[in-house]
Amino acid sequence: MSSSMRARLARLVAVAGLWLGGAGVAFGQAVLPQDLDDITRLSAAQGRSAEEIKPLIELANKAGERGLPSGPLVNKIKEGLAKGIEPVRIEPVLREMAGRLETAQETLKELSGRGLVDAGSGGRQRAVEVLAEALARGVAPDEVREIGRLAQESKPRLTPEALASGAKSLAVMKEGGVPSRDGLSLVTEALRQGFRPSELADLSRELKRRGREGRIPLQAVQDAVKRGDRPDRIFREDRRGSGAGSDRLDRSGRGERLREDRGSRTDGRPERLEHLERPERPDRPDRSGSGR
Repeated sequence: MSSSMRARLARLVAVAGLWLGGAGVAFGQAVLPQDLDDITRLSAAQGRSAEEIKPLIELANKAGERGLPSGPLVNKIKEGLAKGIEPVRIEPVLREMAGRLETAQETLKELSGRGLVDAGSGGRQRAVEVLAEALARGVAPDEVREIGRLAQESKPRLTPEALASGAKSLAVMKEGGVPSRDGLSLVTEALRQGFRPSELADLSRELKRRGREGRIPLQAVQDAVKRGDRPDRIFREDRRGSGAGSDRLDRSGRGERLREDRGSRTDGRPERLEHLERPERPDRPDRSGSGR
């Protein structure tokens, strides 16, 4: 074993013993050796002591003990340290993240118990992470339950990953100004049609973009999804600005655009104007006498 490797292992053992009170036990499995090494290096570079970092590691370990995915917490620790943020300011952020992960886990368990989500399918840890992200982006647990209830007609039953992807897509749509009820209808219909997570993501991103531009042809998109059309087909012609697909979306979305142009949004929020282009300034007359 090289001297550098021995030094690295010695540092890991010493830091792990300090973080766990010097009791001589190995550190929890939630924080892997490579992650611990990275955290040690980052904290040393910022002049942080092991005692300052200890509460953060304990949070990640306790989350792992409860069956929660600890990866997002470990990554947030690294991100905070790399940015030079004080550990005492990272800790409340980790607690909020852990709370959302727990809410996501409990919601999935509840829906599985009600037979709305396939409890036997894999990918549950990843589903918890994605669902927690959806919660952080503004989706309420009741909306997640509603997705499960409305999509229960799908065969086979929803997997945890499909439910979580649907919830995240709803969050993205809402960020673009799509009303919650319309977003729920679109997401659940897409799930019934067997949309993959990547297709749900494409659908929500496109609607978010259109929402920011002030044009959301919801009815046309809803009809297309019910036919089983995928996002690459629904928006293909419209992206090129020509063709029957474009005409269909434009005609169906004309009512929404006219209402928005008049300053009244269906969700009651003021019209966003970031997408408007500023007019070009006319050339100012030259008053210098120089002719330039």
